[in-house]
Amino acid sequence: MEQDERTFKDIVHRHRDLIWSVCKSYRLSAAWTTEDAFHEVLCNLWRGFGSFDKRSSERTWIFRVATNTMISLARKSSNRPANIGELSIVRQHEASCMDVDYRDLVEMIEATQEPDRTIIKAHAQGFSYAEIAKITGLTVAAVSVRLSRALRKLRKKYGG
Repeated sequence: MEQDERTFKDIVHRHRDLIWSVCKSYRLSAAWTTEDAFHEVLCNLWRGFGSFDKRSSERTWIFRVATNTMISLARKSSNRPANIGELSIVRQHEASCMDVDYRDLVEMIEATQEPDRTIIKAHAQGFSYAEIAKITGLTVAAVSVRLSRALRKLRKKYGG
C-alpha cells in the first residue's frame, strides 16, 4: 500500500500542471473553486488508481479522469441554483484577470458541445489523435473528423 501511495504521488507530481490546466478550463458555479475541483480530480484519480491498467499512458489516463470529473462537476453546477450576485462577482474577477484573446478563446471552446470540447482541449494539450481516441472512446478517424469540423466551425463563427 505504501508503494502504491508513493507511485501515485509521483504520477500526480509529474502531471499536476495538466490536472490544473484541465480544472481551470471548465466553468463551474461559484461554489467550486479551481482548488476544490483539483482536489476532486485527485480523489477520483486515487479511486481509479488501482484499476489503471497502463494500456494508455499516465498522461492520457489522467487527462481522461480529470476531464470526466470536470464534466460531471459542470453538470452538477448547472443543476444547482447559484447565488447570482456571488457568481457575477467571480465571473467579473475571472474576466479581469484574463487576457482578452484568451478569454475569447475560452468562451469559444465552452460554446462547443461534448465530446468536441474535450477533443479540442486535448488537442490543445498536445495529445495525439490516438491518445484523444483513448480519452473519448472514439476511433482515431472520428477524432480527426470531429476536430477538423469543430475547428472549422470555430473559425467560421469567430473569424480567423
